[in-house]
Amino acid sequence: MQDNIKRCVILLHGLARTRYSMHKMEQALLDSGYLTANINYPSRTMKIQDLASMAVDKGLATCRSQAASQINFVTHSLGGILVRYFLKKNPLPQLGRVVMLAPPNKGSLLTDKLRNERWYKWLTGPAGQQLGTGQDSIPGLLGAVDYPTGIIAGDKHNPLDNWLAEMIPGKGDGKVSVTHAKVEGMSDFIVLPCSHISIMKQKEVIQQTLYFLDNGRFEHQS
Repeated sequence: MQDNIKRCVILLHGLARTRYSMHKMEQALLDSGYLTANINYPSRTMKIQDLASMAVDKGLATCRSQAASQINFVTHSLGGILVRYFLKKNPLPQLGRVVMLAPPNKGSLLTDKLRNERWYKWLTGPAGQQLGTGQDSIPGLLGAVDYPTGIIAGDKHNPLDNWLAEMIPGKGDGKVSVTHAKVEGMSDFIVLPCSHISIMKQKEVIQQTLYFLDNGRFEHQS
């Protein structure tokens, strides 16, 4: 990392999670010399459009209060969609790099199958209803990314998610398939043996995240 540039990382947690799920990642970033803004946002109570403005604006304010000259993002799941939505509407001259962990970039097959279930509506709220795979869903409307973006997908799942994993064809993390994590325009992509619920806490994921933020690519095995 260049010592003369004050680089800040905005961390955005996933749906029905809190900033504490990103604490281990945040600590690794701080230990590596980054400024951080680990943001809490009410993921279950608002639409993606409103969450994006609220969460990213709060992160930007925190980074700018620390005199950051470059803004980066590390996101989990829904957090990646919030960043894509925000940057689609709001160009950010200070933008550095973005790392997305297990993002439903092509939408969620689980939303397609479960969106009308009462418990699913309660658990995922308005944002969860917007995460389908159709062209009219929020992910389907966002298009390609045009900024340095690295994506880490998982191909293992928690045993508690077996019944959900059975709804998703191909490899996945129990919530998001490997295929649906990809987005057009991404700079690099890597699959690691992680589950959706804990991907952000895994040592190799944290190492790869730091590597991408520093180098603009992942460290692939030769």
